Amino acid sequence: MQHRSTIRKNWHATAVAAAGIFLVCLAVASPALLAQVSSYGDKQVGTSNEKPALLDSIGISQHLNGQLPLNVMLTDDEGSQVPLGKYFGKHPVIFSLVYYRCPMLCSEELNGLTSALQMVKYAPGKDFNIVVVSIDPTEGTDLAAAKKREYVKRYGHPESANGWHFMTATQPAVDALAQAVGFKYVKINVPNSNLVQFAHASSIQLVTPEGKLAQYYMGVEYSPKDLLLGLNEASSNRIGSPVDNILTYCYHYDPQTNKHSLIVSRVVQMGGGLTVVLLGGFMFLMFRKDFHHEGLQGHGEVSEERGSVGAETGKRKSETGKSGTGNKVNG
Repeated sequence: MQHRSTIRKNWHATAVAAAGIFLVCLAVASPALLAQVSSYGDKQVGTSNEKPALLDSIGISQHLNGQLPLNVMLTDDEGSQVPLGKYFGKHPVIFSLVYYRCPMLCSEELNGLTSALQMVKYAPGKDFNIVVVSIDPTEGTDLAAAKKREYVKRYGHPESANGWHFMTATQPAVDALAQAVGFKYVKINVPNSNLVQFAHASSIQLVTPEGKLAQYYMGVEYSPKDLLLGLNEASSNRIGSPVDNILTYCYHYDPQTNKHSLIVSRVVQMGGGLTVVLLGGFMFLMFRKDFHHEGLQGHGEVSEERGSVGAETGKRKSETGKSGTGNKVNG
């Protein structure tokens, strides 16, 4: 009985400690999330159910079997001018339009791609190429080179560096690529600052060795199995099917109302709130069940103790009766 009580006490302590650690982490993380939502100037945070007109100009149109302009000139991460076609001809290409100073989603997209590729048996540079192009013409080679170092290190195979290509481009080149891919974005000059941001959706494309768009993957997390299948099909110049346009937007800004927010942060905040509610409900139910169990067990222990006392008393009376009878016979 004492062992069970000790287990219950240990469980209580563990649950309380876990809840405390979670709430502390949430308290530490919440200001950072809020800061990401409203870190630029004294702006108001837009309500989550408002869709700014700006988002009507953002999206991904899937141009499957469309041709990328392989003759467009780009600047590689070493500062050399090269045509896009340099990375085609033998292997399929994973293609992505981002910008390197993106405050959140572009990094999440590349993180998701890198994590998925770690579980794919094919290797960049040997079986396929990765071409990432910045949509911001003001970004230079230093930023591109830094991003390449970051993701080659994250991937964990430095020998694959020749398969990762982080490019910059002029505005005409960006326009040609965005039109070919169906990548619609909006440039935003943030008021009262020198900041320039780009509102855009997140996706990567698989392209055949001939430069034909074979498959689109939306969002920031990608299935290694789907990537492997897509690379196999693209390498054979097979074109995939359209996927659901469930878009994740990088930046959400309305110049008319001067409101902005990061949708990803909204999702994280809602998820954190839901987790707190679920954890609280779970702990309440478990504590209530445990207390109820303790109450019943305590009542049983009292009844058992009373029964033991009654039995002991009866035993003593019986022994006394027997003793008295014996003395009477002897007399």
